[in-house]
Amino acid sequence: MSVKKKPLVVVTRKLPDSIETRMRELFDARLNLDDTPMTPEQIAEAARSADILVPTVTDLIREDVINQPDCKLKMIANFGNGVDNIDVAAAHARGITVTNTPKVLTEDTADMTMAMILAVPRRMIEGASILTEGKQNWAGWSPTWMLGHRIGGKRLGIIGMGRIGQAVARRARAFGLQIHYHNRRPVAPVIADELGATYWESLDQMLARMDIISVNCPHTPATFHLLSARRLKLIRKEAYIVNTSRGEVIDEDTLIKLIEAGEIGGAALDVYEHEPAVNPKLVRLARAGKVALLPHMGSATIEGRVEMGEKVIINIRTFLDAHKPPDRVLPSML
Repeated sequence: MSVKKKPLVVVTRKLPDSIETRMRELFDARLNLDDTPMTPEQIAEAARSADILVPTVTDLIREDVINQPDCKLKMIANFGNGVDNIDVAAAHARGITVTNTPKVLTEDTADMTMAMILAVPRRMIEGASILTEGKQNWAGWSPTWMLGHRIGGKRLGIIGMGRIGQAVARRARAFGLQIHYHNRRPVAPVIADELGATYWESLDQMLARMDIISVNCPHTPATFHLLSARRLKLIRKEAYIVNTSRGEVIDEDTLIKLIEAGEIGGAALDVYEHEPAVNPKLVRLARAGKVALLPHMGSATIEGRVEMGEKVIINIRTFLDAHKPPDRVLPSML
């Protein structure tokens, strides 16, 4: 009796050990044990040899990869919530199923967003660096040194009131912030009442009135440079921006110029427009205490990464059983 051949699954990056072990049990899994990012040529080769590709949000799966004459892919099971790294329309046209890993990173990302909301006005990173980078000798407590600003009573404008935006709002409300938001459409009245949230149909009008702006929308063609040069100039001089979403949502060059000129109070960034490259001007602003920078770690918890991997496995197994994967992504959803 013949044994059914396991599908070849290529995983582009190192995943938690428990997830990789389970993948080896279930599939003919080709793992990336040293976590070196695959080159575009290696990704293209994987598309020619694998039945299923498991990329991460930093792996670009573009139309030229998908439309190779000898592309064998039947499924792209993204290890990540966003799918802006994948040409979903091209995959759909070729009959390739695309999935992602939604919902499991909501609380982790919201926790980090709240931490960054606190970091800029309270000068946390600037203060920590005084002790760790030898900038000066700390003479001890002083009543007028390293003064920041309280956040209670300030207006928080959330751009994107999905799961993460709502989770940020719940945390922020506990800190005494007034919740405002811009979204494609208002949230349900019961959610708005729970959060005490004010809806702004006009993003321009909201930006001009907020003390803190939190970017929590996905990166899509419609949100590229949503915070454009024109919109950034609407922001109050005392306000600052927090971004734990995607760097491409903000016109980074203009943001830098406005902070340098004192036209925007500052920023707390976990993501960057040309990631993994970080603009040297942002680094200089961080050293000057104008911005807080983190290396895309908003969702980086052990629990979150394991749950992401479990979702990838569920999506693959459901697909192989000829059922609709629970986290399938269609072009019409973007």
